[in-house]
Amino acid sequence: MTALRPERETDTSYGQQSYGGPDVFDGWYGADGAQSAPQDPYAASHGPQGAAPQQNAPHVSQQSAAPPQSATAAPYGPGTRTAAPYGSPGDATAYLPPVDDETMALRIPEPPPGASSAAQAPSPSPGGRAARRKAARRRHGRRGAAGGPLPEEDNPADRSAAPLSRMEARRQARARRASPAVIASRVIGELFISTGVVMLLFVTYQLWWTNVRAHAQAGSEAHQLQDDWASGKRNPGTFEPGQGFALLHIPKLDVVVPVAEGTSKAKVLDKGMVGHYGNGDLNTAMPDAKTGNFGLAGHRNTHGEPFRYINKLSPGDAIVVETQDTYFVYKMASILPVTSPANISVLDPVPKGSGFTGPGRYITLTTCTPEFTSKYRLIVWGRMVEERPRSKGKPDALVS
Repeated sequence: MTALRPERETDTSYGQQSYGGPDVFDGWYGADGAQSAPQDPYAASHGPQGAAPQQNAPHVSQQSAAPPQSATAAPYGPGTRTAAPYGSPGDATAYLPPVDDETMALRIPEPPPGASSAAQAPSPSPGGRAARRKAARRRHGRRGAAGGPLPEEDNPADRSAAPLSRMEARRQARARRASPAVIASRVIGELFISTGVVMLLFVTYQLWWTNVRAHAQAGSEAHQLQDDWASGKRNPGTFEPGQGFALLHIPKLDVVVPVAEGTSKAKVLDKGMVGHYGNGDLNTAMPDAKTGNFGLAGHRNTHGEPFRYINKLSPGDAIVVETQDTYFVYKMASILPVTSPANISVLDPVPKGSGFTGPGRYITLTTCTPEFTSKYRLIVWGRMVEERPRSKGKPDALVS
């Protein structure tokens, strides 16, 4: 609850009389004996309704007060001109908003009369007239020279936002266009990259995928051969080209590979099997022959590479040929590291260069050398030392 105004605190009858009474202004006289308006602070400040406010008047006299238009006081509101407080010195230039003693609020002071209007003016924005002139010079150039060098103080944001002229667009298109030398270098580089990728895929196929596929095919053929032996479907005799008839064991190299008739790459060797030099392929002997040379060929690299490490065999190492009813055990005797592919004498019944001096039961392993080439041949010879029926079990070379 707010406190009473000063006039309410001193006059107990304040608020009990009506401003609309007929004698509201009676009984008030001035110093000269003339009747004057009542000295009500609220009426002195605001004046009667519709009357102009009085400025710099400490009180309302008969000479300065206008006759009241209504007994009701003028409403208090914003924008009304009020007189200076009672007893304060007058100021003819003061123009203040209405003051309410009950709710005093902060007010923003007006600038002094002598303040310069130039100081209050906002500074020109960066995108003003100067920026527009620069953008126009960039679009059209100076004195008709379109596409001239841009001033260093140009704003990059204005440059990107300004549309390009036709001449500038053509110039930029020519600058982006590659020269013939650049195009040729790109084509050559793409050819090299494509060739490298193709060669990498080919090497991967030769060194990895062919082995995977050959091992799968050779393993399938070995299982099929053993199943046929168990069921009695195959008997020793003449075999068709590509037909498997035996298993070759090299325990030292952990090799177990099927032996098929013929040395055809597509039908035998590339399937991971070992081929027998049979009819049409120098016609070497079979393992069960009483005398002769059992000649075999196999890949040293890729396609299962069963003979890759036969150069590591030493004299006395076992080489076992397993057929349907017999194990033929050979002992490695000698090796010929390099010879010509045309040297077919290594497959003779008594092979030349093997160290054998008379007829016997021999085995010859042939493969390519050096590795990953087919320029020369590598030859390994062995002599049969045991012929063991399957009914007696595996030989010692396979058991140990």
